[in-house]
Amino acid sequence: MTNLLEPADGPGGPERSAIPVVELRNITKIYPADGFRANHLVSLDLRRGEILCLAGENGAGKSTLMSILYGLIPPTSGQISVRGKAVTIHSPLQANRLGIGMVHQHFMLFPECTVAQNVVMGREPLKWGIFYDIATANLRVEELIRGHHFSVRPQTPVRELTVGEMQQVEILRMLYRNADILILDEPTAVLTDQEIDSLFRTLRTLRDSGKSLILITHKLNEIKGISDRVAVMRAGELMAIRNTGDVDENEIARLMVGREVDLRVDRNRRKPAGTRPLISFEDVTVKSRNQKRPRLMGLSFTVHQGEILGFAGVGGNGLGVLEAVLGGFVPISSGRIRYHGRDIGGLHTEQLRRLGLAYVPADRLAVGSALNAAVWENIIINRRREFFHRGFLDSAAVEEFTGRLFGPYGIAGNPNLPMGALSGGNIQKVILAREIDQYRDYIVFSEPARGLDIAASRYVYEQMAELRDRGAAVILISSNPDEILVNADRILIFYRGAIVAEFDGIKDHIENSGIAAIKEEMGACMLGLKSRKGETREALHG
Repeated sequence: MTNLLEPADGPGGPERSAIPVVELRNITKIYPADGFRANHLVSLDLRRGEILCLAGENGAGKSTLMSILYGLIPPTSGQISVRGKAVTIHSPLQANRLGIGMVHQHFMLFPECTVAQNVVMGREPLKWGIFYDIATANLRVEELIRGHHFSVRPQTPVRELTVGEMQQVEILRMLYRNADILILDEPTAVLTDQEIDSLFRTLRTLRDSGKSLILITHKLNEIKGISDRVAVMRAGELMAIRNTGDVDENEIARLMVGREVDLRVDRNRRKPAGTRPLISFEDVTVKSRNQKRPRLMGLSFTVHQGEILGFAGVGGNGLGVLEAVLGGFVPISSGRIRYHGRDIGGLHTEQLRRLGLAYVPADRLAVGSALNAAVWENIIINRRREFFHRGFLDSAAVEEFTGRLFGPYGIAGNPNLPMGALSGGNIQKVILAREIDQYRDYIVFSEPARGLDIAASRYVYEQMAELRDRGAAVILISSNPDEILVNADRILIFYRGAIVAEFDGIKDHIENSGIAAIKEEMGACMLGLKSRKGETREALHG
């Protein structure tokens, strides 16, 4: 595997031009509705043949700045130059014409269409100027794939691809449109280590061919491992631009947060693990109509009092279905789910919430929040009765309660504004604060730190450990191996809807074998290359 920590500018690295292909000068963005200043006099440049990482906490202004460059929102003031010429970018289509492409964190692909169809969509080759030319489309995409050493095939339906392969398709779409300036938003958020290695090889190849790339990322080791320079933002302002080789992870974190940050997470327990089972799955299967293979297949496991049980896997292999079952959104086809010995397999979400389910969903927008309701309404949604007296809302009590939750999580925003007015990271913080505050004895976290900055992620992990030590059964679902390894006491690996491996005593594993070895073995199990349960590779892929 590629060592992500080796310098991006090692011996034999590419010669980068000092001439900028993009210049942003004094970019300011103020939203007139509430006067919020998202960017303030931000100036930076991107050079030909370099990878520039854009780092910062949630709400630092990174996404706003890149949205301005890509034509999604207009700046209040400032100037953009592309290849030395001042431009005004009104739309993504205009950005594409200037050679600027953006790969969003949430892929914009059509799963029923093939790789080639997704890549050429909107710019399809035509036969006789009328009909979609399938053969030409496949040929052009195949040439693009070979030229950049990608692993996908033009005629494969996107629904059959891994998450890493879908990301390749998104990059191919931009390259097909002749983009030589690429913006990638949190590109490794849902990838395994093996897929990250593959992506980084691709990005280095693109850089070496003269492409210029901007990566938005929170992951410090990736900033050190892939970038040539790093630009750090805080509170809408550019704090520094550094050659990556001249700064370490602690310095980058300090620039992001504004103070010294302890990057270590204490794995030590303050109380011994309990033995009392709280949640048990007994041969649980979930089937769908017209699907030959079950979405979940014969799951059996127990979550005990005082432990964090982690579930790891690549997207599309059952983690989302497991989350939906635990949240009461998807019924099981067979088997039993027990809570304190009671069968709860047939209960829906509201009934589970009344029993004590606390739940942080992966999809914070569609499942975890009401975007048109005020932030304070989202916070008290599960305990409204506590704040109403004789039919009237106790506004002072709501304000005090909301303020008490805002502080520890560093939530930035007006609690009276609609939830949708907050940044994605701040929406996640609101949900985390609400659910952790209301938990009883078990709580489900799904991708809890996705999109969170360093300080917020660390606080969430500390809260997980605190809940565990208070006797909670904590279920952690994550496609991020680092997140699982940092937090879980025991790990179950998903592949194609089944549990294919179990890792117990994680702390001892790390101390004995090292974190790199266990991550590599976990990644192989997540990709279906290996099993710890005796299955052959053929059985896993059958």
